[in-house]
Amino acid sequence: MSTLVATQDVQKLSQNEDESEVVGFEAFSLPSTNQRTLGAPHPKDTVTPLALRPSTIGASPPTLDAAVATIKTLQAQDGFLTKQLARHGTLLFRGLPIHSADDFSKVAHAFGYSPHEIIGIVVDRPLLAPNVAPANEAPKEVLIYNHNESPQVPHAPEYIMFYCHTAPSIGGETPIASSLELFQRAKEEIPEFINKLAETGVRSRVVYKVDQQYAGGSTLKQAFGKEVVDGDDAATRKQKVEDQIRRYSRGEHTTWEWTDDDQTLVLTHHLPAIRTHPHTNLPTLFTALAAYYKRFVDVALEAGRKDVTQTLYGDGTPIPEEYLKKLAEITDEIRVLHKWQQGDVLVYDNVISQHGREPWGGRQEDRVILASLWDGEKVPGQYEGSKGDWAQVVQASG
Repeated sequence: MSTLVATQDVQKLSQNEDESEVVGFEAFSLPSTNQRTLGAPHPKDTVTPLALRPSTIGASPPTLDAAVATIKTLQAQDGFLTKQLARHGTLLFRGLPIHSADDFSKVAHAFGYSPHEIIGIVVDRPLLAPNVAPANEAPKEVLIYNHNESPQVPHAPEYIMFYCHTAPSIGGETPIASSLELFQRAKEEIPEFINKLAETGVRSRVVYKVDQQYAGGSTLKQAFGKEVVDGDDAATRKQKVEDQIRRYSRGEHTTWEWTDDDQTLVLTHHLPAIRTHPHTNLPTLFTALAAYYKRFVDVALEAGRKDVTQTLYGDGTPIPEEYLKKLAEITDEIRVLHKWQQGDVLVYDNVISQHGREPWGGRQEDRVILASLWDGEKVPGQYEGSKGDWAQVVQASG
């Protein structure tokens, strides 16, 4: 086995303060069901996920503090792990001493990114530790197909981290697929679709209600009510919600309307589905179109989860089903399904790599995955084939 990085001297936090612990990360192979070699435009022989485990000198496994210090040291070397993410899309860390939400939070913060504030959240994610919440808690029978995180809103995270606290024995895998490869394949096989997306973008319509719309979904207050307090009258609550929407800073490209006696809010965003990676400038298909298609055609899913998002071309015309079906077919060919082990951490570059969730057997609580979302130093860039200020995403204002 090859050592991925030079080992780093890290002070061992133990009763014997004179000892030091040497910690590094060693790359190792996974079964082909869990890991694959990426196609163009990725560099030759690039795998996803890049699987890493601690490499220590001595008999003892690394402490949590040593692992955290090593991640910080690597990131201080010109963003070493961030560069690996830009190449591989997803990193797997296995064998780290993580046993709780707080442990996971420490590891996640070690990467040095800025915590992502979700404005317009569509799922319920109560905070469990600093910048750590449950992943999507929809019923276990529901398939959540491959997607980039938050493609239906203007403000999406650049990095996503998942920690497996409890691994199911049957199913429950997390998919990994390259959005760069998806764009390349779609451009070759359905070029007219890519050309239309480049020209018009997408129009995303998201419905929010005062009450939860489906199991695991968010309420209007969770989505936009961070400033709402008990005692606010109806007009004040409405104004505070609208002030949060304005933080998107999208002007005419984000509009909204209230219906149902102000119990329902409908937002419409004009967004780019093709974006460029801020470090490589490679185009990526940043979308959940295949996931929306899968949910639409699967009768069982229609019964289990209400569809609150509708996506059209940016000019308001429907996207033909044949293109959505083709995206799903390509995604099935290029994805792998990560089989969780307790303690695993998956780190995604959300601009490059799509994730999701497979159904699982047993009880709902047999699969416990926590999530942490982060902003990078730069947002994705504007694709050269897209014209207009709608095609550039920005970080939400403070």
